[in-house]
Amino acid sequence: MAFTLRDGVRLHWRLDGAVGRPVLVLLNSIGTDLSLWDRTVPLLSPAFRLLRIDTRGAGGSDAPEGDYDLPMLAADVAAIMDDAGLAQAAVAGVSLGGMVAMQLALDHPARVSRLALICTSATMDAAAWQARIDTVREHGTAAIADMAVGRFLSPGFAARHPDLADTLRDAIARQSDAGYAGAGAAIRDMALAGRIGGIAVPTLVVTATLDVSTPYAGHGEHLLTIPASRHVGVEGAHLTPIEAPGALAAALRRFLTDDAATETARETLFEAGLVHRRRVLGDAWVDASLARRTPLTADFQAMITRIAWGEIWGRAGLDDRTRRLLVLAITCALGRWEEFALHVRAGLEQGGFTRDELKEVLMQAAIYAGVPAANTGFAEAQKIIDALDRPREDDLA
Repeated sequence: MAFTLRDGVRLHWRLDGAVGRPVLVLLNSIGTDLSLWDRTVPLLSPAFRLLRIDTRGAGGSDAPEGDYDLPMLAADVAAIMDDAGLAQAAVAGVSLGGMVAMQLALDHPARVSRLALICTSATMDAAAWQARIDTVREHGTAAIADMAVGRFLSPGFAARHPDLADTLRDAIARQSDAGYAGAGAAIRDMALAGRIGGIAVPTLVVTATLDVSTPYAGHGEHLLTIPASRHVGVEGAHLTPIEAPGALAAALRRFLTDDAATETARETLFEAGLVHRRRVLGDAWVDASLARRTPLTADFQAMITRIAWGEIWGRAGLDDRTRRLLVLAITCALGRWEEFALHVRAGLEQGGFTRDELKEVLMQAAIYAGVPAANTGFAEAQKIIDALDRPREDDLA
């Protein structure tokens, strides 16, 4: 076990991974210790050397009495980096850890190469935090454990993973009362909101769809005022390293390992693919599809736009009409009726092929893919033709 002594306080930390890898510092939320990252570490360790830290007041670190503040906690991180022999690193922090990361970037800018701010904020309700601090100092952390877990994890996840929820609840209840209250004071008294515009390093803002503590609205959106910031959303609640380790690790790896040229190239391929997608499917459908993107589907949508639309539909070897008819034949043969209907409607609306050509594709499919497939194909196509032929109310007005 490694410890740093600063102002008489022992601070516990752990450094894992090969020396040659880029270093990523992982900071925790209030009420948790470095085990917060246990489900995410295996997904990050192939790419990074990881420094995990128990904030003063939590885990294996000392829990002195009194109020803590963000400059104090940021100085703790800098001192630990000194002892670990790390001049500079990328820093990722969850909740309180994100607040400490911002303070570190402001007070010790040379120590931070990039920031990942995960389910965190630059301002919180001071009165609410004072009430929580009072409860802990009077009744102990056990009095807020159920409430904290209810905010940390979504109800569905907690129900599916009672082992994780109960372990987290027990850890909070057993945490030092003085340590929790001291860290709570750092959140209560933070003065970041007016300063985050001075953060000069590339910053990733991660929000979670079910986070009730620091959602995008009112919290994450304000962090995007950091000049070199970008946003990614993930499914889950406040403690994404526990609830959404795969999505979080993927976002961190992409942000921290991609250089600007790679990101520019990816965006260029997406825009090129979007041109072909709009040409084949029409603006209205594409706009509606993009609007329906969620944290779960956004990466998939980007991938098919770059590759399927940009690479395949952008090839010059076949014209659009031939590619449309091929798609109809293949989706009919495979029974991919949602995709079949999409391309039937788009092709007929866009004038990509005639109804007679559609019929001939289905006749051919009956021989090579089977009569049942063609039978369903005719039925699906007829529904679309009937809808296109049906007079609209605005046509009758």
